[in-house]
Amino acid sequence: MKASELRAKDVAALEKEISDLLKAHFGLRMQKATQQLTNHSVIKQTRRDIARARTILTEKKKGAA
Repeated sequence: MKASELRAKDVAALEKEISDLLKAHFGLRMQKATQQLTNHSVIKQTRRDIARARTILTEKKKGAA
């Protein structure tokens, strides 16, 4: 997900997005552990999306305070 798409969301939507990404990341890790995952780069993408969303969430919280 692009940063511009995340910046358009409000704080509650960002928190939900992070929660969804964390669940997806967990599922991908389990698929990797059971050798069902064929495209391992998806894990890296998801991890970076989580970091991107958390960064924007922190920016929004600091801007609102």
